[in-house]
Amino acid sequence: MFPFQKKLTNGFYAVLSLPVTAVGFSLSTQVAVLSWILNTKYNLHIEDVALVWLAGPISGIIMQPIVGMISDKSWFWGGRRKPFIAIGGILGTLMLIGLVNIDAISHLVGGHSVFIIAVIVALLLDMSINVTFNPARSIIADVTPTGVSRTKGYSWMQVLSGSFTIGAYFISVVFGNIFLIYVAAVLVFLFSIVPLFFIKEPKVLQVNTTNYPRQKTSFIKGLKIVLPLYGFIFYAIFIACNKVLLSGKWDAYQTILFYICIVITIILGIFIILKGRKSQSNEIEFQKILLAHSFTWLGLQSMFVMIFFYVQEKIIPVVAHKKIIANSFSSFFTGNITDAEKSAGNILSLGLLIFNFVAAILPVLVLEPLTKRKGKIKTYIIALSWLVIGYGFLYLLGTAELNFYIGMFICGIGWSAVISIVFAIMSEKVDASKMGLYMGLFNFCIVFPSMMTVGVSKIINESKNQSTLFLITCIALLISVIFWLFVKEENNTVQ
Repeated sequence: MFPFQKKLTNGFYAVLSLPVTAVGFSLSTQVAVLSWILNTKYNLHIEDVALVWLAGPISGIIMQPIVGMISDKSWFWGGRRKPFIAIGGILGTLMLIGLVNIDAISHLVGGHSVFIIAVIVALLLDMSINVTFNPARSIIADVTPTGVSRTKGYSWMQVLSGSFTIGAYFISVVFGNIFLIYVAAVLVFLFSIVPLFFIKEPKVLQVNTTNYPRQKTSFIKGLKIVLPLYGFIFYAIFIACNKVLLSGKWDAYQTILFYICIVITIILGIFIILKGRKSQSNEIEFQKILLAHSFTWLGLQSMFVMIFFYVQEKIIPVVAHKKIIANSFSSFFTGNITDAEKSAGNILSLGLLIFNFVAAILPVLVLEPLTKRKGKIKTYIIALSWLVIGYGFLYLLGTAELNFYIGMFICGIGWSAVISIVFAIMSEKVDASKMGLYMGLFNFCIVFPSMMTVGVSKIINESKNQSTLFLITCIALLISVIFWLFVKEENNTVQ
């Protein structure tokens, strides 16, 4: 073990965070370029692109629990997580390069359809992200003691990952998407492979057998654990069947079923909370976290998917005859005059830069010290409350360009905690010997709410007002905050 790992120095936390940073940069690059390159370079229609994107959530549902469970029980190449990080990093690097060479790959394998090759490359890129993400987050819990040290580990994870996410958007705007893809390929390889030479995993994890009695993992057990998500899961199954198998024949039922599934989830949540009052256990606490975080992600994913349309409909008409701040920002770095067609994209990109900049600097500077005084749960609730405020501000005043950036700044405070503290909280509620499995199950409360955004888009279209987006997200985050109030704080002071 290297001295900086034994002493848990800031340098070690930085190295430990690089594999997650690699995944985050790969994911940011995918978000920035996948639809663009499939449409503009390979001429795929929007329906084909949508089918490719659907693979992401499905891949996450399948791969993350499986990879997590396998890594919990395996040991080869000097670790239980490191081999999967290496495999995912190499695969991700190859697929990023493959994105800009799909036509060449098609020719190399005998002239097969560009669409088929594009789907395979995109699927393998998604797979690489899902293979790497779980072990990259789990290894932080494996090599840090519970308490402040683990919180610091996940705070550093967010600082580095968030900083490079900002860099991805910046590179995309200034140097273009093709350049971004090649930069991503280099960084993903280096950040996935090099840190593994400096991190030593414990071959035997220290587990409290009193709090976590030995139980065999089973599919039925997993179904019981994700009980609070049944409403979201049912809606996700409906959407998958309706879009893929029935070609949208049940679209008319999307809105009413959305409300029904939300009500079912809330009822199940109340049931879990009442059950926890009668009999406390870490499994119930984990279920409470699944419940609360699912509503957090419903609000966040809805914003990510539909905020461009809000900018296009609500902000562009207001700033049409004014000097646009985002265009001036872009011109400063590129030296080019931005035309009107790119204004919406520039406004959104600048908003996301501000959003991610705040999220990158707050964990270590503010959130980590605050957790020492207030505890992780209270700090997290405070941060989420800022998301509620930010969404409320955007709903009421977000149509002005400057107000939009202010709203994104406020929301960034909450986002900083969502992708840092929550992992520290969750990791202390589960059996350390099954960290990979639980990280995979935890991913369910991100993936299934993400598929609920189809219903959110339907509601917004029916309202004929894109501002409805922020009303829905505000309500979702408020419900999340309420459920988080019932999660028990760990009285853990281990450094």
